[in-house]
Amino acid sequence: MQVHTKAVLVVAFFKDGRRIVTASKDKTLRIWDMEKRAFMGGPFQGHSDIVTSVTVSPDDRRIASAGGDGTIIIWDVESKQMLFKPLLKHTRRVSSVSFSPDGKRLASGSWDDTVIIWDAETGAVLSTLRCNVGMVLCVAFSPDGLKLASGGSHGTIRVWRTSNTELLLKIEAHDDWVESVVWSPDGQQLVSASADKKIKFWDSSNACQIGQPCTGHTRIIYSLAISSDGSFIVTASHDKTVRLWSTKSHQQIGQALEHTTLVFCVAISSSGGLLASGDDDGNVHLWSIESTLSEAFETDYSYLAHRSKVKLGQKLYAEALSDAEKVIELNPSSYLGYELKHAALHGAHRYDDAFKAFTIMLSKLDDTPDPQIRQLRYKYANLSEIEDAIRQAIHVQLENAPLRLINTSTGRLCDRDAQINAFMESTEHKELLHSLMMHVPDQTESIKEAAAKYFSWVMLSHRWERKEPLLHNIQGNNVYNLDPVGTIVKLQKFCKVAHNAGHRWAWSDTCCIDQNNNVEVQQSVNSMFVWYHYSALTIVYLSDVPPSSKSGALANSTWNTRGWTVQEFLAPKVVLFYQADWTLYLDHRSRNHKESVSIMQELENATGINAWALVDFHPGTRDAREKLRWASNRDTTREEDIAYSLFGIFDVNLPVIYGEKRQKALGRLLQEIIAHSGDITALDWVGQSSNFNSCLPTEISSYKALPCTVPSLSKYDMQKSVSTLRNNIVAVALASKLYTILENLSIPRFANARLQLPCIVFPLTEVRRRPGQDGDTSFIYDVKADGLQDLLVITEDKLVQFSPARHARQTFLLVRPWNRSDLGLINFADEPQSGEDWPEPGSPGYNEPTTRELRLIVRLGQPFGGLLLAQQWGGEYKRIASDNKIIAQVADITSVDDMMNVRMLEIL
Repeated sequence: MQVHTKAVLVVAFFKDGRRIVTASKDKTLRIWDMEKRAFMGGPFQGHSDIVTSVTVSPDDRRIASAGGDGTIIIWDVESKQMLFKPLLKHTRRVSSVSFSPDGKRLASGSWDDTVIIWDAETGAVLSTLRCNVGMVLCVAFSPDGLKLASGGSHGTIRVWRTSNTELLLKIEAHDDWVESVVWSPDGQQLVSASADKKIKFWDSSNACQIGQPCTGHTRIIYSLAISSDGSFIVTASHDKTVRLWSTKSHQQIGQALEHTTLVFCVAISSSGGLLASGDDDGNVHLWSIESTLSEAFETDYSYLAHRSKVKLGQKLYAEALSDAEKVIELNPSSYLGYELKHAALHGAHRYDDAFKAFTIMLSKLDDTPDPQIRQLRYKYANLSEIEDAIRQAIHVQLENAPLRLINTSTGRLCDRDAQINAFMESTEHKELLHSLMMHVPDQTESIKEAAAKYFSWVMLSHRWERKEPLLHNIQGNNVYNLDPVGTIVKLQKFCKVAHNAGHRWAWSDTCCIDQNNNVEVQQSVNSMFVWYHYSALTIVYLSDVPPSSKSGALANSTWNTRGWTVQEFLAPKVVLFYQADWTLYLDHRSRNHKESVSIMQELENATGINAWALVDFHPGTRDAREKLRWASNRDTTREEDIAYSLFGIFDVNLPVIYGEKRQKALGRLLQEIIAHSGDITALDWVGQSSNFNSCLPTEISSYKALPCTVPSLSKYDMQKSVSTLRNNIVAVALASKLYTILENLSIPRFANARLQLPCIVFPLTEVRRRPGQDGDTSFIYDVKADGLQDLLVITEDKLVQFSPARHARQTFLLVRPWNRSDLGLINFADEPQSGEDWPEPGSPGYNEPTTRELRLIVRLGQPFGGLLLAQQWGGEYKRIASDNKIIAQVADITSVDDMMNVRMLEIL
């Protein structure tokens, strides 16, 4: 191609491989679009003398050119305008310019014996290096930008540290001018070309020459380029030839490429597929390395390796594989052919064959006698370590996953072994293995992410209908191939929705649990909350909510009345509601309906569960009474499930014993809550006593009523009451004594259906039934107790009436269950506080011991929820259930003596 009217002195490829820039003795630069076979606009004009050097910035947006006029110009490629005025600091011809790898700096070498490093964005001089070589003919940054090499007229190469311009190496390289110098892609070698007709290779760390020079040119070598993979170099000479050389053998590859006139410059495209050379007639020659030189290279494994890499870059995997096989044939002891074979097979998705090639490559690296090549082995990870890490990540992921899941792609039910086997055979696993093998740095996070993504699952929350598909109905079958009738349709639709949402696994309680295996049922009931919590998505199917329903339909759905659905909604992080036709509720298309304020408000109104708990619930025994109230209006088909469905909410693990009946199941749950936490709010209920323990209710519906709460005293009233008590010397002394007793009192203990309950005890002195109630199912009693105001008790039990004049043979007590929070101490588990929150002695908020103890007495003087107990023959007590909350209050808070009867009672 005729591109200039005079000799082409410089040619350079853009990184995109589609364009070249040329510079000429005609003082101009031109950009050529090789795809369109056309110049891109007019020439770049600005130099007053020949253009000696050109370099393209790493982002392809700028060009820097140097001229015989001593100037450097930085051009904007798009506008073809100078970014700022020509840089003029050199005093003679500028022979070479080079951008740093990050494009932020520019180096220039001049016949004035200096190298200047410029700020490429402002044109400011960063540093000036005096070389003492007569003339600087070439400069080149190292691939990492930390070093700069220059060559000069005395045959010397100098290497500088760019950060502080320290001279690192001085190489007496040639007997004549060093015309061109380049770095190997790994930065470990320097290659120089000289007017002495030789190309030499140097260790960039110690300046030692590597191997023999490349010889063959008969006149000055003017230009040198190296391929992006470092496998070969190209030289241009005044002997009218361009020659290629192997960087391994330092031998010429194939025949010289002939020109009809002097050749000044040569460049290689970033892909390595094209050569460009410029001659004295203003022509640029473009050469296809493959088509022009392949015949000569068929027995040169270095070139074949290069060509294979080029084909890999072009995603021509079959051709890349063919060349890789030839490399193996020509050099079977080398790792290189197997590295290329692995890459080609992997690109073609032949993962198993790729893995075999990769394994052989590693063995070749292990066995090579060359220590430098053997170092390459450390680029790759150890297979056994990777496999162990993957297995561990899978184990962690499946630890919180259901025992069986439906593969939403195949429709097949899989246990954990089948899930793991599916992963090991999957493309995802092979891609992961390949990625990890190719990168030595710690890949723990990427392994975890891959395992979490592959094994993520979707849970179904729904109301059971008649004839739901069970395990034996789908085991060994494809869910999608079952007759689409009845509830099978629901299962199929659920799996399809999960699959369309991008999830491979799905779980439904109807068919993913073996109902006949007691051990599995036990594990499933105790793990279900965790399964829902760690699911990627929970789909709530509202079979009774018709399409296009309005707001409020969710609240009226039967789904809201079922016992299991409490935890099925509270546990997951991401939930979507679907209507009967499997469209989204209210057509709300967010990724998570828990983020919908309107839907959450509707659900809060319907369930009585606080919005914060609906969105971000944390299981545990704290606030037990409130959680029991959430479930108090729920039903389950199997009566024991009303307790079992709450195991996860309270984070307890208990045996599942179907057939034990509701009272025992609920009793065991409440016993565990109290025994684990010491929380006695579970004793706050109205209704009938359980046969499990009289302090517990028969039905969970006994918690429907709001918990017993006492309005807190204002600060003024508290201070006033404390001041009154402070004047009572006896009350102060007793308050201190009572505080010590209560502070050291044991927490409630519940074991073997017996409750050890710490109480402040008030013996009953009189029980009288109001007249006219013989036909009623409940009876009203007026009750008196020592130290308490008169009480009213309504109960279905017939109590023995007695009075001071007519003593009872049985002891009755009205007790205040002791709650440690009444001490007024900070609960560090609930409200962490810093030292700054503690008031200093003497400050208004400082609680001296006396004040603290008197405040306790004031709090004990407020109304409280009491329990009515009747002593049994063995000395234990039983609770007398009531139809109303027994609200009691001490008769006189100044009479602290009435509160001193503190005991640990055993209640059956």
